[in-house]
Amino acid sequence: MSTDSAGKRRAGRRAPLSRSPLPLQHARAGGAHHPLAVLGTVCLAAVTLPLSFAGAPVAIPAISHDLGGSPVALNWITNAFMLSFGSVLMAAGTLADVFGRKRIFAIGIALFVLLSLLIGLAPSVGWLDVLRAAQGVAGAAALSGGSAALAQEFDGDARTRAFSLLGTTFGVGLAFGPILAGCLIDRYGWRSIFVSSALIGALVLLFGVPRMRESRDPDAAGVDWTGTVAFTGFLATLTWGVLQAPESGWTSGLVVGLFALSAACAVAFFVIERWTARPMLDLTLFRYPRFVGVQALPVATCYCFVVLLILLPIRFIGIEGRSEVSGGLMMIALSAPLLFVPFAAALVTRWVRPAVVSGVGLLIAALGLYLLSRIEPGQSPRGTMLAMFVIGFGTGMPWGLMDGLSVSVVPKERAGMATGIFSTTRVAGEGIALAIVGALLAGLIQGGLAREPHLAAAAPSLAMAAQRAATGDLGDAAALVPGLSHARLIKVYADAFRMLLYALIAITLLSALIVFGLLAQPHRSADEA
Repeated sequence: MSTDSAGKRRAGRRAPLSRSPLPLQHARAGGAHHPLAVLGTVCLAAVTLPLSFAGAPVAIPAISHDLGGSPVALNWITNAFMLSFGSVLMAAGTLADVFGRKRIFAIGIALFVLLSLLIGLAPSVGWLDVLRAAQGVAGAAALSGGSAALAQEFDGDARTRAFSLLGTTFGVGLAFGPILAGCLIDRYGWRSIFVSSALIGALVLLFGVPRMRESRDPDAAGVDWTGTVAFTGFLATLTWGVLQAPESGWTSGLVVGLFALSAACAVAFFVIERWTARPMLDLTLFRYPRFVGVQALPVATCYCFVVLLILLPIRFIGIEGRSEVSGGLMMIALSAPLLFVPFAAALVTRWVRPAVVSGVGLLIAALGLYLLSRIEPGQSPRGTMLAMFVIGFGTGMPWGLMDGLSVSVVPKERAGMATGIFSTTRVAGEGIALAIVGALLAGLIQGGLAREPHLAAAAPSLAMAAQRAATGDLGDAAALVPGLSHARLIKVYADAFRMLLYALIAITLLSALIVFGLLAQPHRSADEA
């Protein structure tokens, strides 16, 4: 690489999952060192993240029964983790470059262990939300430092295989997180989910970290703190507003104020990034049509797959009355395809362009969503699991190709920044998607209840009842509205869930069109913009 190209690449923020070569400055740590040991360490640490994410939704009904909490507070159990994780991901990558990848990785894992133990002792949902937000920051530090440390140990095809294995560990966590959570809740209670994550993290600290070596980038710049604060403010206030709207009303002063503050933070963020010498987000990358197209892939997978990791356990356990173990077993049908489909899709790209494979996958996922919309709550699980498998199969086709596409659609010297933007779009988008979908489901349930003539007198209670039903708490929802039977509430929920799935189908199909229209076009030179 020329000196000029290297200088350009250093100007961009390095993404935690960047596969481009990294300037290294090694400091040998004591103890034995082997690249495979580092790979095992990072993969073991990485599996705790999807376990924590996919396991929490299974626990929400149990947490609600144990600690109470409003629907908004219960939704923050998942959203707080995702938003803090996505907000600081790129900043954590920069800190790893400056202070050392091993050091940031170890600090992130240590904090993750400590916070997991504290979550297991949380006395209220409020404390649980705060600790989950802090846990997301720790998770971002661990993933950023660990991925950068992994990149230094392997080159070429070996690096590609290492990161493919890292992606597989995420699939394992997503596939088996719900059933593991269900078994733990059934036997030991919901707090055991977080204690188990702490135990895995402790193994990483004791046996993995000592076998890593330190490295840092001597040319790394400082963190774009003003950009990070503005970006975090934008995500947090937007999500808070969306979550609060079903309870307070979309035109309430609080919700309007939150949306206004979110817009102000967004404007401030873009102004900061436009004039900062070393921005966290390089806006000029959006001049590349194929780069814009690749951003549709994480958006699509958020709405056709990730949100179902939250919604379906609530439906199975809270609405259909299945046990945590049964609900967790059913969730395997959704996530299991991620264990093998990404590898098969990678093989197919020898003959078919990755963008085409990804677009076809989204069409298959949309078909699965349609099949799921035809199934009423409480019907035989066979049809439900078949639809979930089709969704997971379709999602798995772009799942393992997205990261590679994010760097292939821009000039090589912009690869680090490109993957950083892509990773942030993926993780932060998941948090926003969860908030939007949760609010939409509650709104649809409220609309269905409002159309019941005999419930007109209970109109002031319908919003809260709808939110309770959306979180799977049928008992409290029915108690808030006199004359509302469980059977009728389930029917209203089923109609609302079907309408929600239609919206998810529309988003998935629109994303597929964008992929075919922008990303699947023939590759052009770096001057295409």
